[in-house]
Amino acid sequence: MSGAGSGVSPGAPRGTGKARASRAPWITLGVVVTLAAAVLAVWFAGPGGSPGATSAVSPSPTSSTTPSEGPAVSSSPSAEPTPTSSSQAADPWARWTLAQQVGQVFMVGVNVSDPAAVSTSAVRDDHVGNVFLQGRTTAGADAVRSLVRSFTDLVGPQTTHGTILLVATDQEGGEVQVLRGPGFSTIPSALEQSKLAPSDLQARALAWGKELRDAGVNLDLAPVMDLVDGQPSANPPIGALDRSYGFTADSVTSHAEAFSAGLNAARVSVSIKHFPGLGRVTANTDTTAGVTDDVTTRDDASVDVFRSGIAAGAQSVMVSTADYSRIDPGVPAAFSSTVVTGMLRGDLGFDGLVVTDDLSGAKQVEAWSPGDRAIKALEAGVDLVLVSKEPTVAHEMVSAVLAKAQADPAFAARVRDGARHVLEAKGSWPPSS
Repeated sequence: MSGAGSGVSPGAPRGTGKARASRAPWITLGVVVTLAAAVLAVWFAGPGGSPGATSAVSPSPTSSTTPSEGPAVSSSPSAEPTPTSSSQAADPWARWTLAQQVGQVFMVGVNVSDPAAVSTSAVRDDHVGNVFLQGRTTAGADAVRSLVRSFTDLVGPQTTHGTILLVATDQEGGEVQVLRGPGFSTIPSALEQSKLAPSDLQARALAWGKELRDAGVNLDLAPVMDLVDGQPSANPPIGALDRSYGFTADSVTSHAEAFSAGLNAARVSVSIKHFPGLGRVTANTDTTAGVTDDVTTRDDASVDVFRSGIAAGAQSVMVSTADYSRIDPGVPAAFSSTVVTGMLRGDLGFDGLVVTDDLSGAKQVEAWSPGDRAIKALEAGVDLVLVSKEPTVAHEMVSAVLAKAQADPAFAARVRDGARHVLEAKGSWPPSS
């Protein structure tokens, strides 16, 4: 994997989830989740602090070209009957179409230098509720802000049911920095960042996070928490690109968590990646099929670094597409219920947002049809399907998931559970309309 499906190779430009500390009674857990949702509602609401009144992508008020503030959560489309208040209380999705629910579990790629019409269509016509800024640009913050606004302006009752977008990108530093130019710092690689004191790194990450927030980005698919414990050059997706925060568990956890804390302070969420670890593979899942880790086990040290990141408050976890032969042989991690539900949800107690690595253009998953990729990921327990490199397959993926949800009530319930996690990450759960 490289940069969430950005196709990087060496030399190329390249809801707050918390671990359950114990098996506490469900009442205690309900209080924790309720409090976390309340915090996220303020987080994503913007400076005004009112959920739905301000978009999660609102930049600082001093900008002369600010994107429009996200609309208040709006009423349902006029074509749908208005349910009674009791039915709304019984079913938070009562005013949502199934297609709108399905749209929330997808994130479509938007090429920052040449945005395609299919990306706009995904939000406008297929109700996709989240976008990923993909590729590379040196045009600067004003251009990115304008691009983001062109998508946040699509939010409405007929598209995303008035629900704000998660606007994500890959802003790790070094080889993997999507956004550059005026208004964006040049961020050093993770390996260079690991040479800083954690307090210094956190302060710098706060500044980088403010730059992202001002441009309209509210989720960074970073930091990398893969533990590279062999020869870095033999690990193409991470070690060879200086994407690791050093080569010990202590170095990775202390510095990745400092990076996360800085972005969080700027009100930008993070997604630690690539669970359960890409530090031992010998090929890149973006460009190679059959990538397999034959070392990592379910209770490995490389898994424990993610446990630490979750305990530190990571809002999201990205799951890799590599095979792990000692965990669930022959199954890409993003399609594995053992990895997603058994390990991440169960062993590590993570109850936040789970996102896949890119499922649109990665060679690792090309043996499956685009529709099957999305279905398998959701069945495994993933919440958000990343369609970053090849947004042209988004329609096929969404259509396949919608068709299965229409025919299979159990799968429809799984989609709604994933969509709930997405709305929790946006501070929009339960829906107000």
